[in-house]
Amino acid sequence: MTREEAWQLVCEWISNENLRRHLLAVEAAMRFYARKFGEEEEKWGLVGLLHDLDYERHPEPPDHPSVGAEFLRQKGLPEEMVRAILAHADWTGVPRDTLMAKALFACDELTGFLVACALVMPDKKLSEVQVDSVLRKMKEKSFARKVSREDIVKGAEELGIPLEEHIANVLTAMRGIADRLGL
Repeated sequence: MTREEAWQLVCEWISNENLRRHLLAVEAAMRFYARKFGEEEEKWGLVGLLHDLDYERHPEPPDHPSVGAEFLRQKGLPEEMVRAILAHADWTGVPRDTLMAKALFACDELTGFLVACALVMPDKKLSEVQVDSVLRKMKEKSFARKVSREDIVKGAEELGIPLEEHIANVLTAMRGIADRLGL
C-alpha cells in the first residue's frame, strides 16, 4: 500500500478533521522513530497513519481497532503492520512484541497530549511547547483528562527511551508538520 492509497482510505473512513490530524501526528512520530532506529520509514509511517482508521465508525472496544485491522489485512497490509495496529489497544490481547508496535503505542497518546499542550499556549503553536511544561501538565489531572498519563509513561518505558527524551522526539516530529496540524 502506498502512502497516497493509505491517505485515500483515511479520507474515506474519517470525516473528522481532528482525527485526521491525529493520524498525521502519529505518522510523523512513527517516521521519526523509524529513522532513529534504522527501520523502514514508509512502513512505520503507514502504521501511524492507519492505526485509528476505524475509530470514527467503531470507537469502542472490542470493535476498535479490530474492525480496521481486519479491513487492512484484507487489503493486503503485511501482518506485522496489522499486529502493530492491534497491539496499540491493550484489550485486543495482541502483545507489543516488535519495536514498531511499541513505538505506535508510545506515540499514540502522547501526540494527543502535545496537541492539548499547544492549544493552551498564547499562539497555539507547537513551537511554544517545551518538555518541562509538558511534564508539569501531565501532573494536572484536570488538564486533557481523557489522555492516559499511564499509557504515555508506559509507552516510553516499553520503547526504552527516557520520558523527557521521548516527549522531545515526538515534539520534534510534530513540529515538522505543524502547518498540516494547524499548530
